[in-house]
Amino acid sequence: MSKRLFDWVMATLGLLVLAPVLLFIALAVKLDSPGPVFFRQERVGRFGKTFHIHKFRTMRHDPVGQGLQITVGGDSRITRVGRLLRETKLDELAQLIDVWQGTMSLVGPRPEVPRYVQHYPADLKDKVLSVRPGITDIASIEYRDENDVLARAANPEQEYIQVVLPHKLALQAKYVEQASVLMDVRLILRTIMAIVRR
Repeated sequence: MSKRLFDWVMATLGLLVLAPVLLFIALAVKLDSPGPVFFRQERVGRFGKTFHIHKFRTMRHDPVGQGLQITVGGDSRITRVGRLLRETKLDELAQLIDVWQGTMSLVGPRPEVPRYVQHYPADLKDKVLSVRPGITDIASIEYRDENDVLARAANPEQEYIQVVLPHKLALQAKYVEQASVLMDVRLILRTIMAIVRR
């Protein structure tokens, strides 16, 4: 089975089976704070083409969009429901829509905002952006507590650009070199286990 067919089948099944859960999350987000159910943000996808990712909104609505593009632990913008969604990664379930549409994959390098893609070294940039970005990947599992790591830094954005991002890119490039449907299944199971253990 091809990776794209695997993604489409699993995303379709996921959206159907999880429909009650997705509706419940949407209702909780709407009742918790004013604003849209989904958080939409421009991200860089395959071959550098931009798209707008789906996430269940976990922060107070900012129509101007002038806030930081990274989130640190204890961020005052996070809502009560949003905190729970972030801890359980349930906010990411909305990205099944992106997988179904073909802009994302279940597994692949996490899509970045254009601001941080500008810091990708040329060789790694071409490799990482040669595949569809994913909901989860090796770097996502390794940096499960990224927000807390950044919260301890004197300058969170500088820490992200100079320390976290290079390591994540190295892990993502390694995935691209070894990618297969079997590896994707393994990473999906590892992601589920990491969430359950937390």
